[in-house]
Amino acid sequence: MIGSFLISIVSGAIHSGTPLLYATLAEAVGERAGIVNLGLEGVMLMGAVVGFTTTVQTGNPALGVLAGALAGGLFNMVFGFLVITRRANQLASGLALMFCGVGLSALVGASFIGSRIQGLNEIQIPFLSTIPFIGRAFFNYDILVYLVVPTAVLVWWVLFRTRWGLSLRAVGENPTAAFAAGKNPHRLQYQALFIAGILGGIAGAHLSLAIAKTWAEWMTAGRGFIAVALVIFSKWHPLRAIAGALLFGGAISLQLQMQARECRSRPFCSTCFLTF
Repeated sequence: MIGSFLISIVSGAIHSGTPLLYATLAEAVGERAGIVNLGLEGVMLMGAVVGFTTTVQTGNPALGVLAGALAGGLFNMVFGFLVITRRANQLASGLALMFCGVGLSALVGASFIGSRIQGLNEIQIPFLSTIPFIGRAFFNYDILVYLVVPTAVLVWWVLFRTRWGLSLRAVGENPTAAFAAGKNPHRLQYQALFIAGILGGIAGAHLSLAIAKTWAEWMTAGRGFIAVALVIFSKWHPLRAIAGALLFGGAISLQLQMQARECRSRPFCSTCFLTF
């Protein structure tokens, strides 16, 4: 009984932490370019709704993930135009982007509320998935879960081991000095925001295609703001963000597991409206 409960907690932490980590990586890339995006919640919602509607129409969740990623990248370009080209206030523009994402996603997904999809299938790793406890806890997830840690390593490598990453960090630290060194700060910031939008769109798509497998308005439930906090928690380092995402994902998983146990201890749960 205890072993099953621990497996549920670990599995839930990994599942819940995956979209948080994608979103945290997105915000980390943007903030390394000197831009704080409070509209990440809206970006995730656009990725979630576009990914879900694409999957419903095509029956292909892989296309749904790609469509959600592209939608997140393009939607983030609106924010880029406001804060880079028009020099608008970043915090106000981010909040405006968030509310725009909430409303636009609700409009796009209005006719898909309550629809169910098969979504991303779980992939069992041969031999490893059969190991007692460890197999069920770590080797039975969808493809986006398996790719999230390599993505974090890739983001770290790009930011700290490539010339482009050095230029991006220079723009974030001192745009004037970067311009004097022959870099184009605006171009680098647009590139960073597009990449951040792609990662944010993938985070939202994972919520709708792998976790919920349905669409509901504002289904991100504040995860975009948690990701912004996780960037600070991880000190803007992609690899430290892995631990932070697992910590917050574990908290979400524990909450859900304790709520489920409490519900099952009653003959009727007034919160879930279920009879046990």
